[in-house]
Amino acid sequence: MSRGKSIHALVILMFTQFISGGVTNTKGIVLDQVEQDLGLDMGQFGLVVFIFQLGFTLASVLIGYYTDKKGLRIMTIVGSIIMGLGFLGTGLAPNITFFLGFYMIVGFGLGSLGVASNAIVPAAYPDRQNKMFNLAMGVYGLGMVVFPQFLNYLFQFASWRYFYIGIAASLVAVIIYITSVHFPSGKAEKIDLKAFIPMLKDAQFVFLMFFLIFEVSAEVSFMNFFPSYLKSLDLGGLSTEAKEDMVATILSLFSVFFMAGRLAIAYLTNWINERIILITFSAGSLLMVGISFLFANDFPYLFSGAGLFFSTLFPTATAFGTQLSKNGGSALGLIYIASGIGGGIAGYIVGLASEMFGQAGGFSIVLIFLLLMLITTFFMNSKKSSQLKET
Repeated sequence: MSRGKSIHALVILMFTQFISGGVTNTKGIVLDQVEQDLGLDMGQFGLVVFIFQLGFTLASVLIGYYTDKKGLRIMTIVGSIIMGLGFLGTGLAPNITFFLGFYMIVGFGLGSLGVASNAIVPAAYPDRQNKMFNLAMGVYGLGMVVFPQFLNYLFQFASWRYFYIGIAASLVAVIIYITSVHFPSGKAEKIDLKAFIPMLKDAQFVFLMFFLIFEVSAEVSFMNFFPSYLKSLDLGGLSTEAKEDMVATILSLFSVFFMAGRLAIAYLTNWINERIILITFSAGSLLMVGISFLFANDFPYLFSGAGLFFSTLFPTATAFGTQLSKNGGSALGLIYIASGIGGGIAGYIVGLASEMFGQAGGFSIVLIFLLLMLITTFFMNSKKSSQLKET
């Protein structure tokens, strides 16, 4: 592949990862503003999270198939159009009904670009995939760090609507860029539905799916409901504005720990197997969030430390799953499905619990998800996989 095509692919990859990281880490901050603007109650808040995750999951499974059929350029453009329309519609939504509909489109668009950007790396950098994936995750983490601070500044003089409309406008520029330059041809890894059968018969893969359901439930609940939870605390009589500053700072620090954790584990995996990492970091996340919850009023910044323990859980579990199957694409398909189930159900449950028992009661369900996740890790052992025994 020519150097020009590689550079163009890199620009698109880095942009999509930066936006994805930023949007993922700020859903809770934005929804907290939407709650005030459109009269969103906590039950509807949870429904918004469910809708987003549903769209994301559908895209993760469907777009991979069409990327394989139609090619990388077309599906990157399609993903950008879907995401742009979703953000534009969400930013202009006059009521909750329209907001929910367009927010699902945002989730679908974000999932579409995620699949397309993952296909860019092997197409543009076949001999440097590991390096480029790590670079992409670094830019993703940069978006997670920068966006909370940017939104905290923006909300001092502008509505959340400008944030979403601005992203939609930037995606128009992306579409123009993609159609104007030489772009690599590439395909997403195929999903073979028949390959689901042996994986679902493998107890180890089933344990993995339950682990992912609980892990994503905990992470999605934390990221989406933490801003509302923290603002519901007294925190020594802090003003709403001061609490918003604190939320942005904690989420940015969370992201710094998140990035540091992923970089550290990338090296530790050479000496420590996935099972030990999953058990250790699952226990650490439960202890960190539990201690932070107990001392939330006095030491709220403790919550940022959870980023270190959350950081490696999903990628390590993904590596565990793809090693169990002969078909990596199909394994990733089931991983995305389990993740979508976890994220969607969690948002709905925590939203209803927050409406019934208050913000603290709803947010405390994160601890239940983390406990169930930790218990599941003790049953996970790749050496007991029925699929590996057959090879």
